[in-house]
Amino acid sequence: MLSNNSLYKLYYNWWKNINKALLILIIILFGLGLFFSLVSTSLIASDKLNTNSYYFFIKHLLFIFLGIFFIIFFSSLKHDDLIKLSKILFLFFLIFLILVPFFGTEIKGSRRWMDLPFLPRFQPIEILKPFLIVILASILSYEKNKNMYYKYFLSFLTLVPILLLLIIQPDFGQTLLIFLTWISLIFVSGINLIIFFIFFSLLLIFLVGVLFLFPNKFGYIFIRLKSFFDPSSGNNYQSEKASEAIINGGFFGKGIGEGTLKNRVPEAHTDYIISVISEEFGVIFIIALMIIFLFFIYQVFKMLYSDENNQSKLILVGLMSIILLQSLIHIGVNIRLLPTTGMTLPFISYGGSSILSTSILSGIILNLTKRRIDY
Repeated sequence: MLSNNSLYKLYYNWWKNINKALLILIIILFGLGLFFSLVSTSLIASDKLNTNSYYFFIKHLLFIFLGIFFIIFFSSLKHDDLIKLSKILFLFFLIFLILVPFFGTEIKGSRRWMDLPFLPRFQPIEILKPFLIVILASILSYEKNKNMYYKYFLSFLTLVPILLLLIIQPDFGQTLLIFLTWISLIFVSGINLIIFFIFFSLLLIFLVGVLFLFPNKFGYIFIRLKSFFDPSSGNNYQSEKASEAIINGGFFGKGIGEGTLKNRVPEAHTDYIISVISEEFGVIFIIALMIIFLFFIYQVFKMLYSDENNQSKLILVGLMSIILLQSLIHIGVNIRLLPTTGMTLPFISYGGSSILSTSILSGIILNLTKRRIDY
């Protein structure tokens, strides 16, 4: 066992070398998420679930406490240990993802969750995402093999089974997010632009072909696309109410607790949290929130210039791509620029899997942006 002196030294070294600006931004974002969880779920818990009005808030708080543990744990690991552990956890949660079609819990026609006696309901792909980025970045930055096209092909082979498993669930939102993140990694790794666009076009044609070849499996996608392009089709109730909430909130909002979207749209505190916030606190608060996100992303990308490790650079690019793309997709759905995907907003939306995934992701970012010393 570690002595008190050893624990103090570990904590001191962690605190001394961690990027405190990023840590403060992460704490602020999680704190805002907890606050919005309180104001957006208290009435749902008391009126619809007939339970303690702080039911969701308490669960959110517990997940954040667990998330803080993950942040500290992953940010305190040595670089080599972080990579090794990420590979092990990638394989572990990949097994869970493979088991989802057979033993997963089905909700609203999608089988995306695992419900185990020793583990509460969780979404394997959420926990898998940070470790997948580490694996893909490790493949693309492998120095012993100089053939970049072989690395691209190997990373693609790693990605394909995961995309297929997500398509089976079906989960179009996560499929799109992971695919675009991989595209981002390929793009920044220095691929020839002509080859990049040819490959991207062929892959896009293939995905569209899959949708048309299996209409029964992916009918819900066509319904969402139809409601997106044709608002009069009658299948866009949630999107309409979300847009109305943003319009009704105006610039300064209707006031805390005065919003109605959280009671009219199921899962508004996860998929439509931006609309909930905008209705009660106004567009000005959304702008402030986006500035915090952009400043967080800027702080991470600023560290890339001082990092000489290509693997670390690619991992950071991949992780920040997930945060940026997921945020853009979530906001795009809320303002009806994109079809409904069921995508949460990192740090802010309610959801245990999303909170833990973001915490792991944050821990890895803090690890790769801290000052390097020999422990």
